[in-house]
Amino acid sequence: MIVSNRLLVLASASPRRRDLLHQYGLDFHCLPADIDERQVTGDAALVACTLSALKARWVYEKVMETNFENAHTSELWILGSDTVVAFRGDVIGKPADDEDARRILGVLSGNVHQVVSGVSVVTPDGEVRQTVEMSSVMFRTLTEEEIAAYVASGDAEGKSGAYGIQSGGASLIEGFEGCYFNIVGLPIRQTFDMLELPAPDCGCECHRLQLGDRGCE
Repeated sequence: MIVSNRLLVLASASPRRRDLLHQYGLDFHCLPADIDERQVTGDAALVACTLSALKARWVYEKVMETNFENAHTSELWILGSDTVVAFRGDVIGKPADDEDARRILGVLSGNVHQVVSGVSVVTPDGEVRQTVEMSSVMFRTLTEEEIAAYVASGDAEGKSGAYGIQSGGASLIEGFEGCYFNIVGLPIRQTFDMLELPAPDCGCECHRLQLGDRGCE
């Protein structure tokens, strides 16, 4: 989906977000934000929204300063997003190493946790729009052998909560309620709405692991 004279910049290096935007036909550029994510603390929604806004604002300023991709002659949109996992009020980030990944998965085993994404968009007039999306995920009760095998596969690396629902991590999950793409890392329908683009039918409510009927709202 190429919109004439529109320049969309994704303020992220996440391959999952890039893949989702490509999957739904968007033409965009990537310019990862250089911020220290450790500076933000608080509950999951606050962390996700604050980090998504920091990323979007950082990239907006960099784009305007350098005239990235001739931004001054385009309708500029900046998209920032951050996704965190929360369990019993605690924010769970990306595993530091394999041992940490095994620990995280052991904590999530047999329990329900929340996946929270903050999405921030800087519009052509400099306005910052924000939304937050939450999904609930139920893990199966995992054996130590299952956890060790999954971590050894490398799929836990670099992922909040030490798993990826779109890849091998689906085998760890009993079900979920809410937006599937939020769990992947970017709530698609909400993102398109904020970008003032026709929202796609993402079909979350029909996913085989969907336990509730809420889907994307």
